[in-house]
Amino acid sequence: MTTTIRKATLNDIPIIRAMAEKVFPDTYQTIITREQCEYMMNMMYSEASIRRQMTVEHHTYLLLFVDDKPAGYASVQPTEADRYELQKMYILPVYQSQHLGTKLFNTAIDFIKEQHPEPCTLFLHVNRHNRAKHFYTHQGMKVTSRGDFPIGHGFFMNDFIMEKTI
Repeated sequence: MTTTIRKATLNDIPIIRAMAEKVFPDTYQTIITREQCEYMMNMMYSEASIRRQMTVEHHTYLLLFVDDKPAGYASVQPTEADRYELQKMYILPVYQSQHLGTKLFNTAIDFIKEQHPEPCTLFLHVNRHNRAKHFYTHQGMKVTSRGDFPIGHGFFMNDFIMEKTI
């Protein structure tokens, strides 16, 4: 099994969207309603939204490939001078439990350190019922707060906010 991780370009938007169409519903099917999942997919993963994230909002997507097949993605975004948000990180179900999440997470940290060599804070939002919280805890992230964040159309993201100094 050969794994590679590279920075995404605008030409990769269809690959990101195709992976999201598989992993996002699989991740949230028992956590949020189908309607909320569809709303969030349209809000975050339309081609226009991904393009805006990459060109206007300064997201950097990292793509994980296994034997040249798309297997996962992460997105990091600078939010303040010394704070970066891990906006998204997903591994396709068929590739989960193979330590690829750790590899992608560490690559995201390496990317941030290239941009910001001084110590800084990495933070993320994770749904309070998402088993990924345990993964992030294992990576040294700590819950610093929790909230119910309105995202439109009466939907909320019920999240923990986790942080780590890197």
